[in-house]
Amino acid sequence: MRRPTATHEVEQQIDRLVQLSHGDPHSVLGIHPDGDGIVVRTYRPDAESVTVLPDFGGRIPARHRRSGVFEARLNNRPELFGYLIEAKYPGGQSFTLRDPYSFPPTFGELDSHLAAEGRHERIWERLGAHPTHHRGASGTSFAVWAPTARSVSVVGDFNSWDGRLHPMRSIGSTGIWELFIPEIGPGERYKCEIHPPDGGLHLLKADPYAFRTEAPPLSASIVHDTTRWQWKDHKYLEERARTPHPHAPLSVYEVHLGSWRRNVEEGDRALTYREAAGQLAAYVKDLGFTHVELLPVAEHPFGGSWGYQVTGYFAPTARYGHPDDFRAFVEEMHAQGVGVIVDWVPAHFPRDPHALARFDGTALYEHEDPREGAHPDWGTLVFNYGR
Repeated sequence: MRRPTATHEVEQQIDRLVQLSHGDPHSVLGIHPDGDGIVVRTYRPDAESVTVLPDFGGRIPARHRRSGVFEARLNNRPELFGYLIEAKYPGGQSFTLRDPYSFPPTFGELDSHLAAEGRHERIWERLGAHPTHHRGASGTSFAVWAPTARSVSVVGDFNSWDGRLHPMRSIGSTGIWELFIPEIGPGERYKCEIHPPDGGLHLLKADPYAFRTEAPPLSASIVHDTTRWQWKDHKYLEERARTPHPHAPLSVYEVHLGSWRRNVEEGDRALTYREAAGQLAAYVKDLGFTHVELLPVAEHPFGGSWGYQVTGYFAPTARYGHPDDFRAFVEEMHAQGVGVIVDWVPAHFPRDPHALARFDGTALYEHEDPREGAHPDWGTLVFNYGR
């Protein structure tokens, strides 16, 4: 028989959990063998009662251990099982959910090894928010790099932006924090609540690897599924492959989408990606250009920067539409035989508090010394490529 976990050990873990300083909340929350049975713990601050609903049926009332931590025990059952958590709150509100802390990591050993060595060449496929199926459940896998953080939580509309409800786990020595949240899918707004190592106030950061964002001045990241779009530009790509670039004509029209043409009948707004696509393709073809070069369209908070002060390198700016609208823009250009070049800005980034600056409470992406890490002309920060 497995020896039950000592009470003082559990109490110490609960203290760290409540103080938002636990690097591995899964070690105390979720489902675990304990003695001759199973224990299920969940952290539901402000709940009046919690009941565990096993997939095999029945109801197991959980006792309130303390500080919002509820615990249910099932004796004489050695096997782990799937379950839901039913939490009831004052005023009659009730929520039933699949427990995120009953799932193993979605971040694999090879990914961890490559990330720890700085050799992961497709890290955007692992960091960020990725809708997925994990152990029979649909949800979203969240991962963020914050190596010196005391703790990190995922917050969003789905948990009332309460960092106590979804603390993440630290993955070994990678500096990466991970959490799979069932039943969360595309369209959900979220950010990372980061607790710095010095114990100061938490930081509310947008996801650096988000594929979709809110339109500025709003700054939340949005869960987006990149696998749903079906490209239809195969003919253009095949023709391009048949003619190597050094031997093909090249004439580039550089354009800032936000100011190229405006819709004066609707408040002089910028054209959307889809509106601009047909008009711009016809315009550049008439002038004899083979390509358009877009001034940066990655998400950026300050429109006056023309896109050169980026906060979201993997998300096309929401000013002009949805990420799939940008895909439609590229597809229409290709359908008209026009190539697309996108400017990229690896030199510097802005100081906006929701973005990369002092991301985990330290100079993570920038230099600590402002003489190395600050751009005097633009008021921006310079990437520390020596990390």
